[in-house]
Amino acid sequence: MMDDVREKLSTLLGPRGYTEDAADMAPWLTDWRGRYHGRAMAMVSPASTQQVVQIVQICAAHRIPIVPQGGNSGMVAGATPDDTGKAVLLSLRRMDAIGMDRIDEGLAVCEAGVILQTLHEALAARGRRFPLTLGGKGSATVGGLVSTNAGGTQVLRHGTMRALVAGLEAVMADGSVIDGTAALKKDNRGYDLQQLLIGAEGTLGIVTRAVLKTVPALIDRCVAWIGLDSPHAAYRLLQFLQDKAPDQLEGFEIIPDDTARATAAHLPGARLPLAGSHRWHVLAEWVQDRPGQTDPRALAEQLLADAMEQGLAQDAALSGSEAQADDFWRIRDSISEAERALGPALQHDVSVPVGAMPDFIVDAAAQIEQAYPGTHAIAFGHLGDGNVHFHVRAPQDVDAEAWYAGDGRTIGHKVYDIVDSYGGSISAEHGIGQAKLDELARLTDPGRMNALGAIKRALDPLGILNPGKILSLHG
Repeated sequence: MMDDVREKLSTLLGPRGYTEDAADMAPWLTDWRGRYHGRAMAMVSPASTQQVVQIVQICAAHRIPIVPQGGNSGMVAGATPDDTGKAVLLSLRRMDAIGMDRIDEGLAVCEAGVILQTLHEALAARGRRFPLTLGGKGSATVGGLVSTNAGGTQVLRHGTMRALVAGLEAVMADGSVIDGTAALKKDNRGYDLQQLLIGAEGTLGIVTRAVLKTVPALIDRCVAWIGLDSPHAAYRLLQFLQDKAPDQLEGFEIIPDDTARATAAHLPGARLPLAGSHRWHVLAEWVQDRPGQTDPRALAEQLLADAMEQGLAQDAALSGSEAQADDFWRIRDSISEAERALGPALQHDVSVPVGAMPDFIVDAAAQIEQAYPGTHAIAFGHLGDGNVHFHVRAPQDVDAEAWYAGDGRTIGHKVYDIVDSYGGSISAEHGIGQAKLDELARLTDPGRMNALGAIKRALDPLGILNPGKILSLHG
């Protein structure tokens, strides 16, 4: 049976689209963090939606699992196959066309393999932009962003992928195609299948194309690096800025001082914008993308002067050029990379109600460090939408694998218990994948889990689409 599947797939895709070579597949069989490792019978790289359809039909006929993959930059091993070697790894990276035929409508039509940074560059040439960015923009693909409902640093103004996708095309588990690329503004033909597929991590269907909403290119922007003494002060500053000029505030990130310093030290030539000592830092960005809006630097200067007069901030530095603005953001975008270089750590992507985020940051860090002496807990992230990246660094000189298998597991339980006590979510923007499978089942009410399982069984009765992700259900 397996030989028959291999022959059919190889004949369909040819040498550019089919490989069993271990060296070719190796980089794609391990997750970005290097924590999960899998095997696959073959890696297939279709060049069109029709080829995806045929791949699914072949695999469905023989009940072969399919693991869809974009840039393999996910944080929860959602695109890593298991270790049985029975799955077909479906890479969508060859499907990378960008259609600009609807740019006058403010829409870009992208195949699933389009890299986010490539999309940014293509739209900039047309005077538009896609208002979602993140540290992995050089490898993250549109299909992956859709399938994980990615957020990033501009959610405050523009929302997550759920708000930015106008239409989708997807291949379902039986090889049928759902085509919603007309991107209708009004469509009440029953359940919203598009929203069901967004954030489904390839477990319900394989996203092949997305119609994305664009906004005008920036006329100007100003990025501020702000020093203050606590997460609570940062929240009060956010409230003040949103009250005064909500339409131009596009980003608001909070970073603890030791994390900011460690990241700057990790980056060649980088330094923190403020010379003084501050326990916490905020990175805020104001933009102008329409004529008639206030000049963002003048707006930032006035707002921050007023904020400091009211005791809401201690000091601030404003970007004086695009290069300097990029330097400010490079520190924020490189935190995970810098943390990984410092040694073993657990990364938790969680969310709590926005108003509770300052209390959570202080409370959760204190609880973890007290319960696990020698660890160091840090929290940073998107204060405006309640998304906390909560990292716990291992004590010095521990054996990484032993720590992950021991304290690492119980630390994760405790962090998620604290999140649950705040009425939060164990996954804000990275998804569930394999990494949070057990925690989702442990902390989610039965009604929700039953509904998730019923949807999975209805749309993928054979259980071949990305099995073992989100739910542990198989056929």
